Amino acid sequence: MLKTFKKRITAGEIVFGPFMKTGDPAFVEIAGYAGFDFVILDMEHGPASFENLQNLIRGAIIAGTVPIVRTSDLSETSISRALDLGALGIQVPQIQTAEEAKSVVTAAKFFPLGQRGVCRFVRAAGYSSVPREEYFPSANNTLVIIQLEGRKALDNLNEILDVEGIDIIFIGPYDLSQSMGYPGQVSHPEVIKEMKQIVDTARKRNVIIGTFTDTLDSAKMWKEAGVQYISYSVDVGIFSEACVEAIKKLKS
Repeated sequence: MLKTFKKRITAGEIVFGPFMKTGDPAFVEIAGYAGFDFVILDMEHGPASFENLQNLIRGAIIAGTVPIVRTSDLSETSISRALDLGALGIQVPQIQTAEEAKSVVTAAKFFPLGQRGVCRFVRAAGYSSVPREEYFPSANNTLVIIQLEGRKALDNLNEILDVEGIDIIFIGPYDLSQSMGYPGQVSHPEVIKEMKQIVDTARKRNVIIGTFTDTLDSAKMWKEAGVQYISYSVDVGIFSEACVEAIKKLKS
């Protein structure tokens, strides 16, 4: 699954997936069965615990969608625990410098690419059923995604893009809008202008870029701008909108 996903984005395909804030694996499965390419299991702004995160990951695998965990922070523990539970990628928020980006790679990869804590008695290694000579090299193929969300990150953009081992650079539009003085105004012309400059810079460097969208129009706009990893909305938001639309039709 992961190998195919990486081949697709490397070949220039566009992939879509929602953030998942509910703690119910059924919603994760539904997203997969609906055809989303990936799901972002949210440990930063969602209620999921590490105990039920493993079931959310299982739900994604069962439904054929790539489970990516947005960690709560960039600590080694947050990154390694998500990967130990079987996440096929991690998405780390609030990266501001190249040094922080390097620390993410170090925490996510085993030697010789990094210094991730070594344990094969974890779900990702089949609880030790996967031979160690197979597990450790294969584990180094998991996706590493970092989120750029503030002015400081933009000032350090070129240095961050130089960091090896990063698969996708993700623009967090809401935090970016706040850092620019337009909190929540993700469609503000100045915010859009800044995001497009990031996209253009990354594409010139052959770095895959991603972002969050919460409307179909914005998803189309960023798709046309060259964004390949598009997070479309949030599970609870999608459900809320569907409920509102159903009520309107029922009462009309």
